[in-house]
Amino acid sequence: MSVQNEKKTISCKDKCPCRDECPLEKALNLIGGKWKIPILCSLYQDGTTRYNALRRKLKGITNTMLASSLRELESDGLILRTQYMEMPVRVEYSLTKECDDLMPILEQLAGWGAKERQGKTKGLSRHV
Repeated sequence: MSVQNEKKTISCKDKCPCRDECPLEKALNLIGGKWKIPILCSLYQDGTTRYNALRRKLKGITNTMLASSLRELESDGLILRTQYMEMPVRVEYSLTKECDDLMPILEQLAGWGAKERQGKTKGLSRHV
């Protein structure tokens, strides 16, 4: 993968100035996987959400996968888990300030994806 700027091209393979740890690779690892982006988007749209409401909204996700993805997102500092000592125990999830910085980038990426999809449905292709 390479990213082009006005003056230079950064290749994440051989020419990357950050050979040991590429920040783009790090970012993609944090949000990669089938369920992490849908979880983040759901919390972004709905705000603070309880576990079961999140599970109901994400059709097809298993309890194990939801719990695992939430743990990883919390560990990576993208979501906040709040547990209330009630009976039954109530757990809520929300986005952190760090994730607030990420959401506009994901919105731009979604816009790019929509344009790409629209171009392909019109039969346009930039690939030769």
